[in-house]
Amino acid sequence: MKTRFNTYDIVCMVTELQRLVGMRVNQVYDIDNKTYVIRLQRSEEKAVLLLESGNRFHTTQFEWPKNVAPSGFTMKLRKHLKNKRLEHISQIGIDRVVDMQFGSGEAAYHVVLELYDRGNIVLTDCNWMILNVLRPHVEGDKIRFAVKEKYPLDRAKTSYKAPNEEELREILSKSRPGDNLKKILNPNLEYGAALIDHVLLENNLSGNMKITQDPNKGFQVDRDICKLLEALKQAEILMDNAHKEVSKGYIIQKREDRPIPEGGGADYLLTNQEFHPLLFAQYKSQHHTEYETYDRAVDEFYSALEGQKIDLKTIQVEREALKKLQNVKKDHEKRITELEKVQTEDKLAAEIIARNESLIEQARLIIQAAIANQMSWEDINKLVKAAQENEDPVAIAIKELKLNKNHITLLLGDPYDEELKPMLVDIDLSLTAYANARRYYDQKRNAAKKQQKTVESSSKALKSAERKTKQTLKEAQTISSISKARKTYWFEKFYWFISSDNVLVIAGRDQQQNELLVKRYMRGTDVYVHAEVTGASSVVVKCGGGTPPPRTLSEAGQAAVAYSVAWEAKVLTRAWWVFGHQVSKSAPTGEYLTTGSFMIRGKKNYLLPEHLQFGFSFMFRLEDSCIERHKDERKCLAEDAVSENTAAENNAVENNQEDPEEDEEIVVSDDSEPELETIQENLKEVVIEEADDGEEGEENKIVEESEGDSDSSDDVMDTHIKVDHGTGEVTFESKTRTLSEMSDKSEQDKPLKFPALPKKGKKQQKQKEEKKEKEDKTKDGLKRGQRWKLKKLKKYKDQDDEDKEFIKEFLKSDKGTNDSKKAQKLAVKGKEKKSNRSAKIPQPAPVILEAESEEEPEVEPEVETAAGDVDAEMLHQLTGVPHPEDELLFAVPVVAPYSTLLNYKYKVKLTPGTSKRGKAAKTAVQVFLRDKAASNREKDLLKAVREENVARNFPGKVKLSAPQLHRHKK
Repeated sequence: MKTRFNTYDIVCMVTELQRLVGMRVNQVYDIDNKTYVIRLQRSEEKAVLLLESGNRFHTTQFEWPKNVAPSGFTMKLRKHLKNKRLEHISQIGIDRVVDMQFGSGEAAYHVVLELYDRGNIVLTDCNWMILNVLRPHVEGDKIRFAVKEKYPLDRAKTSYKAPNEEELREILSKSRPGDNLKKILNPNLEYGAALIDHVLLENNLSGNMKITQDPNKGFQVDRDICKLLEALKQAEILMDNAHKEVSKGYIIQKREDRPIPEGGGADYLLTNQEFHPLLFAQYKSQHHTEYETYDRAVDEFYSALEGQKIDLKTIQVEREALKKLQNVKKDHEKRITELEKVQTEDKLAAEIIARNESLIEQARLIIQAAIANQMSWEDINKLVKAAQENEDPVAIAIKELKLNKNHITLLLGDPYDEELKPMLVDIDLSLTAYANARRYYDQKRNAAKKQQKTVESSSKALKSAERKTKQTLKEAQTISSISKARKTYWFEKFYWFISSDNVLVIAGRDQQQNELLVKRYMRGTDVYVHAEVTGASSVVVKCGGGTPPPRTLSEAGQAAVAYSVAWEAKVLTRAWWVFGHQVSKSAPTGEYLTTGSFMIRGKKNYLLPEHLQFGFSFMFRLEDSCIERHKDERKCLAEDAVSENTAAENNAVENNQEDPEEDEEIVVSDDSEPELETIQENLKEVVIEEADDGEEGEENKIVEESEGDSDSSDDVMDTHIKVDHGTGEVTFESKTRTLSEMSDKSEQDKPLKFPALPKKGKKQQKQKEEKKEKEDKTKDGLKRGQRWKLKKLKKYKDQDDEDKEFIKEFLKSDKGTNDSKKAQKLAVKGKEKKSNRSAKIPQPAPVILEAESEEEPEVEPEVETAAGDVDAEMLHQLTGVPHPEDELLFAVPVVAPYSTLLNYKYKVKLTPGTSKRGKAAKTAVQVFLRDKAASNREKDLLKAVREENVARNFPGKVKLSAPQLHRHKK
């Protein structure tokens, strides 16, 4: 199979790719350590140029899987080539080396692609000084391919002109005896083996012709040199034309016969073998496919390699399955033949024994007498040999003594039919001649019974084998078709799931993916979610604008906690969310953000802690015609509520724009995942303050400070109570104040909003009666909680100023206990350290509170247009609730919060446990396969999923929960 370009291929491809000149570099990616992709663009025209060191270069129309984190060489290419114009693309001399110049003048950079030997890609400046090299090495003593060395241009060959007669004779004279034309011409000419074979065949020559002096055979120099000169001149003309015209493309194919069950007819598969810019003479009789351009043919050839491997593997499975079936058939035929042979031999032996009864009895008596005289086996053997020398007829018939089995072997013939060939028969010394004959008849009958049973069971066994073979062939075909139809979604390289409201949620697997997720795939209108644990995964909700549904936020928060150290520690903690525009990579002045760490600016919105309950399931890719019936199965149930929440939040943002305490800068670090002990130790450094937000609400801020600083703080908590007389609703407002502020109550404190206390005398009695009357009127219309609150108000209505101050102090202390133990420490100097209760809570993400800068925040570069876009139609393609009438293409494993999977057809619950992910995933798949409601197509799709992809998104070691799980495990 052809896998790399030759000189003629390079000339044709360079000519065709001149259409890319003038396009600018948009981005550079690496597929693997040898293959790189350069995205080019010119107004509305786009192209993707693929370079593989040592093998090929062409444009591609297919989506190639790119590395998650770009390599150092890719970053170097990006640095120097991005936004540069492709000025020219050319071949260096006639070598298998291609030069691509980006930019002009002193800002020019060259990318040199070497397509010979082990290959190489070299980046140089305008003076051909090497800036970076993919494979540094040394050629010979002087040529070094390394940074700051000059690229050697002078070693390239410059001509492909056909040799004249004198030069050709000199080349042929260097041949060795037995060398053919191809072996002699290829090293000395620059046309390539395929082109040389073509021109030789076009001139009635062959590359396999050996040079000889015999005029009747092979290549005779004096006779055939004119033909050879004409052929090479034709090759030169083809090279000239390749420089001027765009060539067509041809893929040469090989027929692979596909074995199928008997009666099914013949079938075959065409596999791609070679690609060429011309249909050469040696390939005209073979299967081939023609393309409009050579570039298109090369792209199709390489893109089909993976599918071709799947097809060849399928054929191999089919061959092995049919081979097993043939072996079963042969085994049954062999057993039946052997049983028939045994019956024939046993019958003949029994008949011969009956006809030689006297001879057999004499032989028995002789051997039995010798044994009775206690002769050794060796002496008995000598006795028999002595008798045979004396030509005793009985001794001559004895051919072997098997005294260990109490048998002797006699050579017996038919005394009544001399033409029948004598045969060896084993005789049991303990049985008479007729008893021995009966023994052989019994053996014959047993063999006949075995044959009958074998024939009866063979039909069943063959049918079973054929059924298994057909099943194997069907599975092989199914897996082959599924593998080809399988489309890898862009978000599958991350942790991901689709929420209950049909919103895509993605999370990073490590620091690099967290960085990539935020910088490339998160937009300002998306939502960023993070757990209050250092090293947790960054979670992005692709909501596309507005506040996402609360249910989706809750599920994203569960994912953020699960993909953190909290899962292994089996500890509950909370998560928070912000909008994408609040997340920045710009660090505060004098600080540096490591990979996977980000700066959070503004208000954080906290989510309630949820139980660590995840689920594992499969989603199925629907055929386009079946998508419509599944569109509403993940519809948002709170769209109206979401719109109201969004409007309310927008109003709140507008009202609080001038509040300087609304903005804060917090560093979210995802550098590592510390142990639980480290989390608990660091928890002692966290203080939660409550900042007054006016009457609109309040906001929690997390501040990192030392123990010594906290001891010197004079801050205390001030709590206000509001009572709504109409509804009976009681609300609390808290504000952190210093002791100096608390001393001036006339200016700092707002009055406590208790209901007016009744005065003594007639006025007091009148108010009491009015209130009672009001209570009687509203009692029937009040809710249960409102009655309880009014009852409490009634109980404390006669409080004086002293009681009021006592309640205020009591409520203030209680509030501080609920919010943070350390808040009490700030309120009272010299108080003991926090209780052990704090050690049971995981450490919040380390944060740094920054003073608000007067400068405008640094604007993040705009995310790529295509990156991170989530089309709703794409999400509708996947369903977890397939219908019997649906046409399913492939299955995708999904791990998500269990509440997301409640309506899915296949699901198991995952909680923190001790089972390894791979074992748990296999068990879960077996549970799904044994589901009585599973269709054959669904089972086939589940089996086709690769094992390494099934458990890829599990959060860690798990405990599996499913109905009747113990049965499936057995």
